[in-house]
Amino acid sequence: MDSNQIKELASYVHHAEKEKCEVEKITAHLYPGLTIEEAYYVQEELIRQKLEEGFNIIGPKMGITSEAKMRQMNVNDPIYGYVFDYMVINDGDSISLANYIHPKVEPEIGFILEKDLEGPEVTALDVLQATAYVFPAIEIIDSRYENFNFTLPDVIADNTSARGAVFGTYLRKPDELELDVVGVTLSINGEIRSLGAGAAVLGHPANSVARLANMLSRKGEKLKAGQPILTGGITEAIRLAAGDFVTAKLGGLGDVSFFVKE
Repeated sequence: MDSNQIKELASYVHHAEKEKCEVEKITAHLYPGLTIEEAYYVQEELIRQKLEEGFNIIGPKMGITSEAKMRQMNVNDPIYGYVFDYMVINDGDSISLANYIHPKVEPEIGFILEKDLEGPEVTALDVLQATAYVFPAIEIIDSRYENFNFTLPDVIADNTSARGAVFGTYLRKPDELELDVVGVTLSINGEIRSLGAGAAVLGHPANSVARLANMLSRKGEKLKAGQPILTGGITEAIRLAAGDFVTAKLGGLGDVSFFVKE
């Protein structure tokens, strides 16, 4: 894969996001042999294009953080992408469905580090010792691909479907609760649609942050203090519709919510 192909594929998914239109996945015809390594090259170019447009990275996000899902997809690592400033929604605010393609939501536990973390040997204990706060969050994923259908390299190239993040305002010290047993409910219009616990994220959300630090170290990068980190979906992702009021409740961590307009 040469630099022109990388730019072409990054522009392909970037244009789909900007135009809010679904497109055929990259591996269907454009580049059937796309590898995970190549997909991250495409993602890096996509990130560069967004930065060039004046947007800023808020923090990283993890995906495929279920051990069962990783086995199903025959991969050894989760995947990561980035949340940008234009994706952030204030807790209790509203979004317009017209700005998305086919958005889904999933509740997550967020981390904010008080010091940088650099792999490759970062452990969950290292993460907890380096964490200033944890907080409740909701991620909005909105794959640019038709029918949310993609391979692992496809979704990596598409910045892991990142499109929105609602960061809760409740901040807790990580030693104030057992994050793996935090109970989570995702409700739409008062009806519980999905249930889960922190352990759904690689056994413990701190494991997700450790894996992220270690993966980033392969390209000489580190996790930075002060950046919010989304650790991965705790429940299945639920499709949004106009008129929805979405609430995630995380036991001991608090609630986070938003409205969906036309």
